[in-house]
Amino acid sequence: MTPLPSAPEQGVPTVALVATTAEVLAHPELDERLLAPWERRRLAGIRVPGRRDDVVAARLLLRLCASRVTGLPPDAVEPAQRCPGCGRDGHGRPYLPDHPELGVSYSHADGLAAAAVGPGPVGIDVEPLTRRPGPLAVLRRMLPEDEVDAACAGPDPGPALLRLWVRREALFKAGFEAGSGAGPDAGRDDARLTAWTDHRRAAVVALAGADAVLAPLLSSGPAPPSGR
Repeated sequence: MTPLPSAPEQGVPTVALVATTAEVLAHPELDERLLAPWERRRLAGIRVPGRRDDVVAARLLLRLCASRVTGLPPDAVEPAQRCPGCGRDGHGRPYLPDHPELGVSYSHADGLAAAAVGPGPVGIDVEPLTRRPGPLAVLRRMLPEDEVDAACAGPDPGPALLRLWVRREALFKAGFEAGSGAGPDAGRDDARLTAWTDHRRAAVVALAGADAVLAPLLSSGPAPPSGR
């Protein structure tokens, strides 16, 4: 989680961070007290301590990404959420009320957290490298069937199916996927997608956004390769 000096006047970058939950909770700039009262109320309903820590880490990591982009300190970043379905606040898609030009996204899973902030819509998803999505009938409904079939043609389809899943989730969070069974770009010719494996954290990550270049892409490990 190397700091990136923000220079909005020179063009706003897309900043993404991937970390373990433990790394986030130990970060000197981040503390659970940064969370808003409505976020703490939601945390009160999470009974599993590990899952609660993951949610806290993802929300804090989002603030750190926004800090790197806007130049504000993390405690001055105030994310909100609004559900596009019911129109109510407090759940649904995250956004920055004071920076409507920026897209934001976060993800958490089993000791991992990821977040991204950048111009236009962005979406990020992280999963443990050992996770195996399924069952197959569900994946065929959620993902392009030809890509699922291609992944299953190999001797061990698990890793390929996992990569397909995180790609689909990142695109969905960015608003590029119209719904179940839609193609990976859902008719959008401006969608860009980067997917990589963070071996240090045993994680698979995907980042989607409308920018032609999703850079600089930050993690405390090597930069991921670009590509669709």
